[in-house]
Amino acid sequence: MSAFFFFDNLEVTDPAALETYKNSVGPVVAKYGGRYRVLGGAMTAFEGSWQPRYPVIIEFDDADKARAWYNSEDYSALKALRQSAVVCNAVLIEGL
Repeated sequence: MSAFFFFDNLEVTDPAALETYKNSVGPVVAKYGGRYRVLGGAMTAFEGSWQPRYPVIIEFDDADKARAWYNSEDYSALKALRQSAVVCNAVLIEGL
């Protein structure tokens, strides 16, 4: 069952650090079987008032692989870099 990490980047506080993160994270995501499905883009609200600012959705084969990536030594330094560069919300959503 697929699982999706959904990050909503609310505010960039350090653009240079975020650029370093973006240039480095792809291979680490791929190592754990992750695939980017959304990186920003145009959004239209159809119900309610929620408007993600800059959504990022990464699909993994299952929640265990998603957690393994997020908690891995490989991602640890990059996660700290991202967290220093943006204010964001993040959730793990398990699919069908």
